[in-house]
Amino acid sequence: MTKWTRPGWLPLLSLLLVFSLLLAACGGGGSAPPPAEEAAPAAEEAAPAPTAAEAESAAEAPAEEAPLGATLIGEIEGPEIVTDPAAYPTSFNEAPMLAEMVAAGELPPVEERLPVQSDLLVIQPVHEIGKYGGTWRRGFTGPADGQNGHRVAGGDRLLFWDADEFPKLVPNVAKGWEISEDGTEITLFLRQGLKWSDGQPLTTADYMFWFEHMYQNEELVPVRSPFFNIDEGATMEAVDDYTLKFTFPFANSLFLEVLASSVNVFGGHAIFGNTGMGGVAPAHYMQQFHPDFVDQEELDALVAQEGFDNWVNLFKDKNTWQRNPDLPVITPWKTENPITTDNWVLVRNPYYFGVDTEGNQLPYIDRISMTLAENLEVLNLRAIAGEYDYQARHVALANLPVLLENAATGNYRVYLDPAQHGADAGLQINQSYEADPEIGKWLRNVDFRRALSLGIDRDAINEVIFLGIGTPGSAVVAESSPFNPGPEYRTLWATYDPDKANEMLDAIGLDQKDAEGYRLRTDNGERLVLEVNPIPAFIQFTAVAEMVKEDWAEIGIFLNVVEQERGLVEQRRAANELQMFLWQNDGTDELYLYPYHALPVANNSGTGPAYGNWYSSGGTQGIEPPPDSSVRKVLDMFSQGLKATPEERIAIGQEIWKIITDEVWTIGIVGQSGAFMGVRVVKNNMGNIPSRQFNIQAGQTPNISRPATFYFTDAGQ
Repeated sequence: MTKWTRPGWLPLLSLLLVFSLLLAACGGGGSAPPPAEEAAPAAEEAAPAPTAAEAESAAEAPAEEAPLGATLIGEIEGPEIVTDPAAYPTSFNEAPMLAEMVAAGELPPVEERLPVQSDLLVIQPVHEIGKYGGTWRRGFTGPADGQNGHRVAGGDRLLFWDADEFPKLVPNVAKGWEISEDGTEITLFLRQGLKWSDGQPLTTADYMFWFEHMYQNEELVPVRSPFFNIDEGATMEAVDDYTLKFTFPFANSLFLEVLASSVNVFGGHAIFGNTGMGGVAPAHYMQQFHPDFVDQEELDALVAQEGFDNWVNLFKDKNTWQRNPDLPVITPWKTENPITTDNWVLVRNPYYFGVDTEGNQLPYIDRISMTLAENLEVLNLRAIAGEYDYQARHVALANLPVLLENAATGNYRVYLDPAQHGADAGLQINQSYEADPEIGKWLRNVDFRRALSLGIDRDAINEVIFLGIGTPGSAVVAESSPFNPGPEYRTLWATYDPDKANEMLDAIGLDQKDAEGYRLRTDNGERLVLEVNPIPAFIQFTAVAEMVKEDWAEIGIFLNVVEQERGLVEQRRAANELQMFLWQNDGTDELYLYPYHALPVANNSGTGPAYGNWYSSGGTQGIEPPPDSSVRKVLDMFSQGLKATPEERIAIGQEIWKIITDEVWTIGIVGQSGAFMGVRVVKNNMGNIPSRQFNIQAGQTPNISRPATFYFTDAGQ
């Protein structure tokens, strides 16, 4: 087998050719060079003047360049949530489009649409008070790309994270909270007068509707969350219209963080309503689709009329923020034109409960318009051409040089937000795979996984796909995280050693090969073929997979690379059909808040979705891991961590990372590059854009930066 030379390779070449043509069409359009470093202080004594020969040599020597992207990483900053009622505004303004509706009698005055003055969400923008108006242009990739909208227009959780002091918690839908002395009771206080987008009040009745009629309905939610386990005694009650009390059989020090994060159980109506999760739903609207409130015959007729096969699918569709324009929401914007079209449009929510420090109701921007991109190449070309106002999702890190070259012509600037998760590209190995028993046997073999990991040339992938910006190594969380068990785990089973990999594969019984040098199955003597199904999203996963394929050929492993659409891959993952899931392990920097890309705790966990189904269902579904397995041990440790003190939780988390890194549940390739939604392309006329933001799953970047405060500096001009 002849291995290609990477600098000469690239499926990217055709794309780069298109980019070069675009550059030619735009006249080259080079951007101004980054600002120079500050001059060093003058020395106390002048250095001797160089000789003529030295001066000539110095002139000929190439200047040392800063790493690509280094000047694009700013300082973390963000808006502030004002919590002192004495500083709240007492008079209010609204967008001109809403003022026109008020004048026409179509809306009540702004004062009547906001919460009572003492219960406002008051946001001090990161830089300045903004202006009203404009349409924010973005790109999206299809009906499965719902988070494209959630991350900029969602953020309807009870609590949230501070934009520049993570992990500090701040109020959101709830204005405050109290914790009992023993830590078993957590009480939240909603904002009085807060309303759904149709003007109906939001009260604890909406949360109890979700809890009693959705979360506890086994048809709607067949598998409940370990983060709110009612089978173990967790309860939720409405003390009054604006007070919710959560009770646990143990001191739950994690629960407030759960309420602020993208954990499905309380992660927000917008992002999780389509699954029956999220913690809340507009009861006054959704009751008409629920058998607890509608005569069965009437509901059956509605199901047939809407073209569904049962009431559950009808209910979930009606409760899907991005598909149903009639669904009341509490987000800054609401869907006007659904995601199932070529132009997903969101329009400002006239009842949004947030204002700036001068009393201007947010959001500043009128609409968000997302145009469908046929593929990622088209989306990136549009970003390069300056057709988007703010886009980070799906912008490829590999295009950074071309983006910088076209910044001046496209009238935009580029930011880079590195993330803390360990793998911007990693192969999550499905240890519960059963479709092919021979393949499943090897995927569960720790030395097989280790050998595969040793057979990958990460430095080459980092250079070609990640422009050398990333950190090659295992999938372990960044060293800056308290859960990191030590710097030695970055390279554990994650260096390029094909000789060692070959020895290990021979030793475990895969020592027979065919005429082309590929290893043979032990059950029938045919070629052992692994398959990966990269998704065309965010990162050039297919290109990564092709490079891994070439590497693994050197150790006798044949990898079949079959790119598939995201929705299909996610369905196959949930059905336990994937051998491995190629993705980033985002969220694992906060292991207990978003463990899905590290541990098999649900059916969306690539490391063992059937094991995850077993864990999340309390053993009633899925496949039980062997009692003496490391999978069982780690799941038990994770359960202990959910109930532990913060100090104990960190110690348990470090032990978990030691085990899963040593056993290579995920083959990390390259991480901490910012490739996952960390390349921001922003028009020069957009204001209140942070220099750098926390690029974390828990904060649903850029929601952590409060996009409701973004604005166009030339709006209305």
